[in-house]
Amino acid sequence: MTAVLMLRALGLGDFLTGVPAYRALRRAYAGAETVLAAPAALRPLVALTGAIDRLLPTGELRPIPWQGPPPEVAVDLHGNGPASHALIDATRARLRMMYASPTAPGVDGPWWDDDEHEVVRWCRLVGRWGIPADPGDLRLRAPVEEPPVRRAAVVHPGAAYPARRWPPDRFAAVARALAAEGHPVVITGTAGERDLAAAVAGRAGLPAGAVLAGTTGLEGLAALVADAAVVVSNDTGLSHLATAYGVPSVTLFGPVSPALWGPPEDGPHVALWHGSGGRPGNAHGTETDPRLLRITVDEVLAALTALRQPAA
Repeated sequence: MTAVLMLRALGLGDFLTGVPAYRALRRAYAGAETVLAAPAALRPLVALTGAIDRLLPTGELRPIPWQGPPPEVAVDLHGNGPASHALIDATRARLRMMYASPTAPGVDGPWWDDDEHEVVRWCRLVGRWGIPADPGDLRLRAPVEEPPVRRAAVVHPGAAYPARRWPPDRFAAVARALAAEGHPVVITGTAGERDLAAAVAGRAGLPAGAVLAGTTGLEGLAALVADAAVVVSNDTGLSHLATAYGVPSVTLFGPVSPALWGPPEDGPHVALWHGSGGRPGNAHGTETDPRLLRITVDEVLAALTALRQPAA
């Protein structure tokens, strides 16, 4: 059997922004095995795309442990090279889909656009080889696992870097307001963010059982979000899960514009940002980005109210 190998060895949000490209490749190579080289932690979501036959575990910019004959096609859905290009070249695939860029000017591929939305970027890459991809094709199948809490208001105060974390006391104020409206409020996060989640819950006056950080696997988290009433989060992977399930959401942006990583404008989503340009701040910074600090609790509560208003 021929194979199509896709390299996207990054995090949850990165994985989800690649869904339209995965599906486009699946349609274009219907008789081939589709293989995603990505972290093993993403395995529970792979089947939910309907586009990937197998996950090949690897880490960011780590060698792809490909075995057997070279794949027919290998696609660099990681970046603009040269490091990720070298991983694709090592597979010896007959066709290699990659971006050309200032650091890889000799590549036979479209030119990288640093100001392009992440979803559109990968659709454009496969489009260069005549493979149409719809940037709006982001929905996932619902998980089989039952959600740990039904119709929850999900509050997610964490993010990979401090630059993208809105202050905990502000998240607590939002959680308190949601609870006052009668929502079952839960605070999510990774195991490493459990103390942060507990602090938010405590300040919001929520019971200890509201803290789900570190207690759900990825499939359980997806089930929670798929069934949620609303999601409030920083610019991180959980916000992309809300997009994947069409759940009303408010996402808070700081160092990076929602024009590059934000939810679709036609969905039940609100992206709050007080910045200009594409990447005015350092997304990997160690201090909360000043643009994020300009977002007030009242703005978030107003956005939640607007989400509940019927469309005109």
